[in-house]
Amino acid sequence: MPVDHYENFPVASLLVPSRLRRPIEVIYHFARSADDIADEGDATPDERLASLAAYQAELDRVAAGSAPQTPLFTELAEVVRQHALPIQLLRDLLDAFAQDVVKKRYADYPELLDYCRRSANPVGRLVLHLFGRTEPEHLEQSDCICTALQLINFWQDVVVDWQKDRVYIPQTDFPHFRISEADIAAGRWSANWAALIDFEMDRARTLMRRGAPLVHALPGRLGWEIRLTIQGGLRILERLRQVRGDVFERRPKLGKWDWLVLAGRSLTM
Repeated sequence: MPVDHYENFPVASLLVPSRLRRPIEVIYHFARSADDIADEGDATPDERLASLAAYQAELDRVAAGSAPQTPLFTELAEVVRQHALPIQLLRDLLDAFAQDVVKKRYADYPELLDYCRRSANPVGRLVLHLFGRTEPEHLEQSDCICTALQLINFWQDVVVDWQKDRVYIPQTDFPHFRISEADIAAGRWSANWAALIDFEMDRARTLMRRGAPLVHALPGRLGWEIRLTIQGGLRILERLRQVRGDVFERRPKLGKWDWLVLAGRSLTM
C-alpha cells in the first residue's frame, strides 16, 4: 500500500494472503492516521487530543454496533465484525498516541515497556486475530517482536524524536553511562554514547530472539512475512552496531542489498 512515511518493515505485502491484505491495510491506515494526528502538522496539543478523542468516539460507535461517521471507521467496523477483533486493542493504540502528545520522557525501562504494550503490541495481536492464532504463547511471542521493533525504531530515530522534544531512552539509563540529554541536543557521539546504545540494542535483540519462534507456528505466507520483519529489525541493529550508535551522522536505513540479505537469512530461521 502507498504510504508517505519511510518504513523499514513490510506492510500488507504480497506474502500476506490476498483475503487478508485489505483488513491489514485498513488497520494500518487507522493506526498510521491516528499516529499522524499525534505527531504531524502544526496542531496544538489540545487540538491533537480532541482529534484523537473523536477517533475514540468512533470506536465507541463501532463497539456499540452503531454506524460510524467517517469512511475509515466504516471500513474498520466491517473488519472488526468480520474477524471478531477486540476493540480494546484499537483503544490501546489511541491511548498510546494520546500519551505521545503529553508525555515526552520515560523514567525507566518498565515504564517504556508499558508504552510499547499499547503503542506496538496491539498491531501484532490484531494480525494474529486475523489469522485465528490467538494462543497465549503466540500472543506473548508477538508482543516480544512488536516491542523489539518499537525499541529498534526508538534507537534508530533518537534525533528525529529529539526534534519533537521526545526522548525514549529511559532516564535511569543516562547516568549509568555518564550521558545526558545535552549529548543528544549537541549531536555528540562518544564511546559512552556507543555503550549506551549497545545496552539498549541488547534489550531489543533479546526480545526479538524470544519472539522469533512464532514464525514456526504461523501458516506459510504469514510465517515468511514475520521472518522478513524480524530479520529487518535485526539488520537495523547490525547497522547501528556498525556505526557504533552514531545516529547523529549515520542513521541506518535499509537498501536493496539489505532486502536480499533478509530474504536469505529468512530461509534459515
